[in-house]
Amino acid sequence: MIRLRNGDIMKRTFNSVAGISILTIYSALYSAKAQGSFQNLNFESATGLGSPQEPYPNLVPAGSALPGWTAYLGTVQVTQVGYNAPANSTASITLIGPTWNSSDTSLFRIGIIDGDYSVDLQTGANPLGGEPGLISASIEQNGTVPGNAESLQFEALETTPLTVTFNGNVLSPIALSSAVSPDGLPYTLYGANISAWAGQTGELEFTADQVDENYVVLDDITFSPNSVPEPTTLTLVLMGGVALAARRWRTKRA
Repeated sequence: MIRLRNGDIMKRTFNSVAGISILTIYSALYSAKAQGSFQNLNFESATGLGSPQEPYPNLVPAGSALPGWTAYLGTVQVTQVGYNAPANSTASITLIGPTWNSSDTSLFRIGIIDGDYSVDLQTGANPLGGEPGLISASIEQNGTVPGNAESLQFEALETTPLTVTFNGNVLSPIALSSAVSPDGLPYTLYGANISAWAGQTGELEFTADQVDENYVVLDDITFSPNSVPEPTTLTLVLMGGVALAARRWRTKRA
């Protein structure tokens, strides 16, 4: 039998706690490094928003709702965005938060994809004046792409085309998988090749294009060391999966 004195127990307990703390700090630092100098890519850094649920437009400071990001309606930078109050027919940028009632489908079937917050980019009529017709909604952030990044990945729920650019270069996201949010909303995980700009500093921009009065809900933007398959390769893989599933179904029926 091995006996430990109180001092030994405390020492070992301290070392265990210290080890866990160091591991936690290391993980946090690694995670931060993995995203380069970009911040708030999952939109969870919102603070000081005040009343969580009010009728449209319920405007809050863009810097509080979307730290690190710059918001645009058309070509005009806006200093305020909505909070839990998407527009009905005008262009808007809205932070969807914990008290959003996703079961209310009178306006849109939108909601939180993951965590406590997601961002809704709504296209529509210009609420600012100056630009006639429909205008786009976009958010952008200046930062450095991690040196080991092969792909940019993000989750989206959309009914209108989404354009993603880095330093003006148009990326071409492809659908990687589909899932359903805790609120029962179907969304898609997209991935785009960004290896050509690994280690470079520039503007990352997401734009809901001005096509009808529709929306794009964004969440969980990440830089990944995993590459994204070419569309043709991905199509073959998906077709192979469907063929295999059909073969197994026929075998089971037989």
